[in-house]
Amino acid sequence: MRNATMPTRTRPIDAVDALAPTNVRWRIFLLMLMLIAINYVDRASISVAMPAISKEFNIGLTTQGFILSSFFITYALMQIPGGMLADRFKPRIVIALATLGWGFFQAVAAVSFSAWVLVLTRLGLGASEAPIYPAGGKLNAIWMTSNERARGATLLDGGAPLGAAFGSLIIAGLIGEFGSWRVSFIVAGVGTMLCGLLAWWYIRDNPAEHPSINKAEADFIAKAHAHEDSLAPASSGVSAIAYFRHLSVWCMCLGWMFFNAVWYGLLTWMPNYLSAVHGLDITQLGGSLFAMFLSGFVGELVGGQLADRWRVRGGNPNVIFRTVFGVAAAVATLSIFAVAYVHEPIYVVLLLSSTLFFLRWCGMYWAIPGILASRARSGFLGGCMNFAGNIAGITVPVIVGFIVQATGSYFIALMFFAFAGVALFVCSTAIDYSRKLPV
Repeated sequence: MRNATMPTRTRPIDAVDALAPTNVRWRIFLLMLMLIAINYVDRASISVAMPAISKEFNIGLTTQGFILSSFFITYALMQIPGGMLADRFKPRIVIALATLGWGFFQAVAAVSFSAWVLVLTRLGLGASEAPIYPAGGKLNAIWMTSNERARGATLLDGGAPLGAAFGSLIIAGLIGEFGSWRVSFIVAGVGTMLCGLLAWWYIRDNPAEHPSINKAEADFIAKAHAHEDSLAPASSGVSAIAYFRHLSVWCMCLGWMFFNAVWYGLLTWMPNYLSAVHGLDITQLGGSLFAMFLSGFVGELVGGQLADRWRVRGGNPNVIFRTVFGVAAAVATLSIFAVAYVHEPIYVVLLLSSTLFFLRWCGMYWAIPGILASRARSGFLGGCMNFAGNIAGITVPVIVGFIVQATGSYFIALMFFAFAGVALFVCSTAIDYSRKLPV
């Protein structure tokens, strides 16, 4: 059976190339790792610059909070349309235009003359960044084989903790170097747009069309996809909404939402928690946050390697993913639960590092749309999944803030994170990873 996304090769390839397979697919995903890291650097810029911005515009905490949260409104709303765009127009152009777009809004924010103009640029940033993950998930389905998608997913999603680890350092360094948050935004935005041009130059929607791939690698991908397609049910031609007849799709979306409840909760409130409860000063806080987010990045890569090596050795997909996700959720939950009962700062940091190390194994969720759906519709499912995840991005920071304000303590907030970890365990172990859904 010919793979629908693998048309006849459009250029000749020297037969000698077959002796030495290239690794273009891995270079593409290292590029995606960089783009997602930049994505998080640009997101973090507003938080780092907020003290200077609030002083210049004379705005209070409520307005600051709205500026910080406005990004997630358009980011969440554009997830499903972004996935549909990736299915319709293919990921290359969507990724390139998204990167150019969010770089533009990052740079143009520098000329904001009021808080509300800044909000408009944040809304534009959210809408522009939205398609990058669904398009990346579709790219995973196009370029990676079934034995490589866990590593592809963790390279794609690993940019989140990597960008969180370095983002504050980079933006703070730019502000310190130029003495202006406006100049730092311009530098970050222009750098992002240059990366968008790089993405357009290097990424391709069809492995056979890439100028750097050789016959061995192209044939390896094509044969793996042909075998995968031969095992998939025939498409009925019905609407993609029919995927939601299946429990696995609901569990995928809810599982990603509960994952993001913990991730965004820690991302937004962990600095305040460590400072207010454990007395970390700005130097200690910066070092601790860097170590914790870097642990998350390392954990993400370890999880992807573990799952794919197990798969290569003949492991059953359900056993592999349910075990890996189950262990990740269980250990992350126990670690965040223990934080509530530990008072020594060094042990708190170690437990939070453990939480992020195992929690970020769930970056492999970005392999699930390609597992459950055909390559033609994996962008749509990825958009649905990330829409659900970013509902948590919008609501959880507000929920945690309300809990802390109402109780005067972070204990209930930590129990909330632990509950989300348990729900992540339940959803992740209920998904059927063994077959594509008959839609």
